[in-house]
Amino acid sequence: MEPAALLSSRFVMPSRPKAVALLLVELSRPEPDLRRIDQLVSTDPALAMRLLQAANASYFKLAGQVHGISEALAVLRLGQVQAMVASAASVGAFQGGPDFDITQFWTYSLDCAKVARSLAGLLRQNQQAAFTCGLIHAVGELAMRAAMTQAIALDARAKPLELKRSRVERREFGFCFTEVSAWLTRQWHLPPLIHDALLFAHAPFDKAAFEPMAGVVHLAVWRARVRHAGLPENAMTVSFPSLVAEVMGLDIDLVLQQDPIDWSLQEPGRSLI
Repeated sequence: MEPAALLSSRFVMPSRPKAVALLLVELSRPEPDLRRIDQLVSTDPALAMRLLQAANASYFKLAGQVHGISEALAVLRLGQVQAMVASAASVGAFQGGPDFDITQFWTYSLDCAKVARSLAGLLRQNQQAAFTCGLIHAVGELAMRAAMTQAIALDARAKPLELKRSRVERREFGFCFTEVSAWLTRQWHLPPLIHDALLFAHAPFDKAAFEPMAGVVHLAVWRARVRHAGLPENAMTVSFPSLVAEVMGLDIDLVLQQDPIDWSLQEPGRSLI
């Protein structure tokens, strides 16, 4: 399937039921807590994409400049947010194939977002944009699975969260999930920084001028995937994208130190996961 045909197919991203339920409760309060809304949306790639799409729409003066969820919440009315969350509640379960665990996908995406934000802080890059890129970088995998039976069949050669998944997809289809995510961000009018970072995340040096944010996402994807795979130290060393890290002034020890922070520790008794 060509990318244009893939993106023209009807695709509704599934949201985390727990996040949707907690958001509906919070938004129904007389004075909703914006910080908690921000944190809850930040656990859900689908809701994050919807809010960023709405905030970057041409209707708003800040069109094309909203990189993060807190920025989007500053632009949107709470009534709009509530309507989007309510709409997400009606989306049915995602059928991604027998080897695809949507719960694991959500956890992995959030881990990648946290690592990307941490790396961006070390490199003095836009941390909100980095978090967004990490959170939504794999939504293209959902789009591919929804429209292409071939993507599901590919699981026999590379599991959904394997390090080699993007390479196998590019050999098979000519594009991979992060590129599809980038095409979606362009379709939904997200900022060019996010689009370019995702378009070149699989190969940061493919762009004429190196985009540091693409390198941030590339390293965050590696860190999150080796964590979920539970790879031993020697396997991590062999698979580490050392050239990308070297260009960015990082090494494997520094990247491995960027473990996802458990947000639930910030509010005892109010776990967001």
